[in-house]
Amino acid sequence: MFSISALHLFDVTISPLEMRLLLGWLGFSAIMASAWLMWRLTLNAGFVDSIWSFGVGLTAVLIAFVPMADDVSELRRLVVTALVALWSARLGGHIWHRSRHKGNDPRYMKLLDEWGSAAPLRMFIFLQIQALCSLPLFLTVALAAHHPAAGFDAFDTIALILAVMAVVGEAVADEQLRRYSAHHSSHGVCDVGLWRFSRHPNYFFEFLLWCALALFAIKADGFIMSLLALAGPLCMYWLLVYVSGVPLLEEHMVATRGEMYRDYQRRTHVFFPLPPRISQSAIVSGDNIHFEHAFEQPKHQNRGEG
Repeated sequence: MFSISALHLFDVTISPLEMRLLLGWLGFSAIMASAWLMWRLTLNAGFVDSIWSFGVGLTAVLIAFVPMADDVSELRRLVVTALVALWSARLGGHIWHRSRHKGNDPRYMKLLDEWGSAAPLRMFIFLQIQALCSLPLFLTVALAAHHPAAGFDAFDTIALILAVMAVVGEAVADEQLRRYSAHHSSHGVCDVGLWRFSRHPNYFFEFLLWCALALFAIKADGFIMSLLALAGPLCMYWLLVYVSGVPLLEEHMVATRGEMYRDYQRRTHVFFPLPPRISQSAIVSGDNIHFEHAFEQPKHQNRGEG
């Protein structure tokens, strides 16, 4: 897979890939410590996710861009590097701007309230766990950028198209939400554009990006490498859908929007963009069944951020 060199760390022989991942994790751990310090100085937890985005991007770019001894395709390495840099700069900048103008992220505020006086220590540990959980992402980037297969094949082309779609899709979803929030009240639900088909389209496109990066490493002659490359998208899906993304945000939205958001939940799929569900408002009249608004249309009354 990768050439093994006689590098020793505490009398343990490790490969160049393992050394790169170890250094990447240590560096990113320090970045997340700086995110904790930023939160302590500003009391704005919203900046944490921005620093995470910039930090993952910087670490992944270094892992991808610095050549390895057995690299074959310089084009693949540069494409992967550029895609990660583009994703990181756009997402990190978006979250930074949002945090400056809207303040704290409600997900973090809920956690901080639950932690009480132990919040500083618990927050530091939480961010270090985030750093550790980012290792699968770095592994996917490393395998994608430094795969020993020669040339830029069909898998690489498909991966590039999907990655561009993912970055653009996430940006479009974020912009649709921003525009909706700017022109509606702060106690509504965005259900227009991509948000009509998924309650979290930005999260979906985030996941799609990591699927695309994994695809760069999926080759017919590298079964083990292909399986390992799936670690990144699987980790991202787990984090978004079951840990720090969907659950906390859905809980906040139900608490602040009430029945309006529950209605949105009933007709809109949670993650994967799919056509809106059929309304449950059916009128049964004799042998005839009529559906009122069989597919719920977006409601454009005074509503805000979703």
